[in-house]
Amino acid sequence: MPHKMTITGSATGPLREYDRYVAFDMREKGSPSAPKGLKKSTFISYTVFVAKKAFNKTGLTKKSIMHEKILVQGEPTLDIPIDECPGEIGIICFQITVLPNKNDKEANESKDKKEAQQEVAATKQEEKQDPVSQPIAKEEKKDAETVQPEAKKTPVQEQKAAPQKKQQPIQPKGTKDVVSFEDIIVPEAFLKTRPNPVKTEEVIEFVKRTGHLDKPLTIEKDSKVLKDGYRRYIVAKTVKMDKVPVVYA
Repeated sequence: MPHKMTITGSATGPLREYDRYVAFDMREKGSPSAPKGLKKSTFISYTVFVAKKAFNKTGLTKKSIMHEKILVQGEPTLDIPIDECPGEIGIICFQITVLPNKNDKEANESKDKKEAQQEVAATKQEEKQDPVSQPIAKEEKKDAETVQPEAKKTPVQEQKAAPQKKQQPIQPKGTKDVVSFEDIIVPEAFLKTRPNPVKTEEVIEFVKRTGHLDKPLTIEKDSKVLKDGYRRYIVAKTVKMDKVPVVYA
């Protein structure tokens, strides 16, 4: 019955791929307890044969296998041709495991220890801050209670401010109504005239300063035909007024 073997080490040669398996060479120190009188073996070379499916599960590659420390469990074989088995002993592997690197293990242990210390320090810091946080919480609650009455006053203030927004713009003295500028019809007789540009400019400056015309326009109530105030009509058009003050003829 074949004897089971377990060896550890790293690959000493490149990975060789075959149809359904891969092979690689590795070596291990010989037995330190050789019988007295026999020459002690320094290293024993092995050629390991692994099924591709089992090898792929390890996550090893052609490059990484040269640097990773691995554990191989298998049985020695004498059925492999010599040219495919350059090692002193051929092993049919039935289990291969990647061993953790010593430096990585120490680094992980150090990292875990550091994180544990940080958690303990954070817990102690929170415990120290608890007595301080309670008065702060009370002050915040007091501030919140102070703010609430102000929030209740806000709708009242808005209600008082609302009527101010509805106030109509100031109109010139004598205004009887305010109509849309587009509704006013200008007779052809007015269109053939040209008001004095100096006086027209004066009215424009007055509107810019006060926000309204100096006098209302005179129109017919039903037809909205302009009867007087053609200059003010031109000014309203120039400053792009939507509504104009009027009196009825």
